[in-house]
Amino acid sequence: MSGTFGKAADVLRRYFAADLIPGLTTAAVVLPKALAYATIAELPVQAGLFSALVPMTIYAVLGTSRLLSVSTTTPIAILCASAIGEALAADPALDPFVASATLSILVGAMLLAARVLRFGFVANFISEPVLTGFKAGVGLVIIVDQLPKLLGIHIQKAGFFRDVASIFTHLTQISWPTLVVALATLAIIALSKRFLPKAPAPLLAVAVGIAASAIVGLEASGVSVVGAIQGGLPTLKLPRPELFEDMWPAAGGIALISFTESIAAARAFVRPGDPPLDANRELFALGAANAAGAFIGAMPAGGGTSQTAVALNAGAQTQATSIVVAAAALATLLFLAPVLALMPHATLAAVVIAYSIGLVDFAGMAAIRKVRSIEFHWAVVACLGVMTLGTLKGVIVAIVLSLGSLIRLTNDPRVDEILRIPGSHRFRPRESDHPSDEAIPGLLIARPVGRIYFGNAENAGAKLMALMRAASPRVFLLDCSAIPGLEYTALKMLVEAEFRLRESGVELWLAALNPEAMELVQRAELAEKLGRARMFRTLEEAVAAFEARGAAGEPKSAT
Repeated sequence: MSGTFGKAADVLRRYFAADLIPGLTTAAVVLPKALAYATIAELPVQAGLFSALVPMTIYAVLGTSRLLSVSTTTPIAILCASAIGEALAADPALDPFVASATLSILVGAMLLAARVLRFGFVANFISEPVLTGFKAGVGLVIIVDQLPKLLGIHIQKAGFFRDVASIFTHLTQISWPTLVVALATLAIIALSKRFLPKAPAPLLAVAVGIAASAIVGLEASGVSVVGAIQGGLPTLKLPRPELFEDMWPAAGGIALISFTESIAAARAFVRPGDPPLDANRELFALGAANAAGAFIGAMPAGGGTSQTAVALNAGAQTQATSIVVAAAALATLLFLAPVLALMPHATLAAVVIAYSIGLVDFAGMAAIRKVRSIEFHWAVVACLGVMTLGTLKGVIVAIVLSLGSLIRLTNDPRVDEILRIPGSHRFRPRESDHPSDEAIPGLLIARPVGRIYFGNAENAGAKLMALMRAASPRVFLLDCSAIPGLEYTALKMLVEAEFRLRESGVELWLAALNPEAMELVQRAELAEKLGRARMFRTLEEAVAAFEARGAAGEPKSAT
């Protein structure tokens, strides 16, 4: 027995030894950012550490990604600010940690419910262009939100554009010592990234800010600092059920963003040999992480792309890296609370701005515009939605835009006229690059692309009939090879089309039905209307039958 425990202990030592340094390196980036994100959410800074303690540990045990680093993120923090800020405004005596606990338990419950319902497919719910625009809007909102702290001024927050105008009107009240501290922080981060790319830039910036505060006495010069922090072990915080009604919309947005960002980050950093990601298990892991974190007042959490990239670049092998980060967060709470109290707010604001600028991805927006202008417009609308309507309503705008783009794509199916390549038995869609491709006299071949269903059947039918009127064929051959499936409305449309075509002296033929579509056709009256003589296994067989029968003969069935 002792030998078994000895082997287990040896495995654990090797397990953590490989990830100790990567974990400490990741902690040096994650923890200062977590402190800064807590200030965005209008919470005491230790709430950020709580999110790097319990949620990160729970995900490390339950998640399927070997690298994903789970704590709070910029979009989650700004969504928290909306919900928690409203709760505190309605009840100034409310404990901020209780508000955070209530929000986190709602987020966790929603993610766990999504797991029960097997909603893992929601990972692709928001399109990439819309998500790019949403993140850009969040980045700009956060920058404007933090600018007053950067400048040492106070404004009445009333929305993005009014806040921008208010900042300009208060420029005469800038606290120059505060601005110097903020600019020094930004300089340290920028220089570290440029000349010390492997160094933990946020940790260096925070350390310099704390040191300057202690040595120079920045608070006496008008630079506000974090102030007293309650250190030690977290205490139990119970959610407040009466807040559920007001907080559930924000919790829904956070749950969606948490899951979407987490899956995107996990997929981005999958290495050869890593186990496959399970979207539904990720829902369970993230839900459990948020629900468990709620009971110490942790902020809602999700996987972060930048901190996961840090872990990967630092050499992380397993989720032991996240365990090390959580241990560092606990050590900070136990031993460094008095030191963190000296941290200037301007330093935290500068850290937030430095890492929010990256959310505004101009190169990504330009790439979207180059490839598809309509999706670029969706990205711009998503960005403006966050800036004008607020972050929570911006999430709704992003969802509606994504659904709208999906409906637009699926409800406007492509329909190609198919021509024969000269001197061959091969066929392809009509294209201007191939002007010599030939139509077969008396035969029109059309190929709808994609599943035909009630939402797009009318559009597909209109395009098919437009081709038919232009060609005036004797036989209208529908190449079904690119149709994965049909449903009742589409089948009914085909029955009606067959009747109208027959009335006008045109025959409808079908070719290359896949097994699912063939089974549905055979169940409907369409198979009886067409008979075996007008349904073919392949396009080539149908064309051969048309050419073999002559002008008046009957087609020879190939089914």
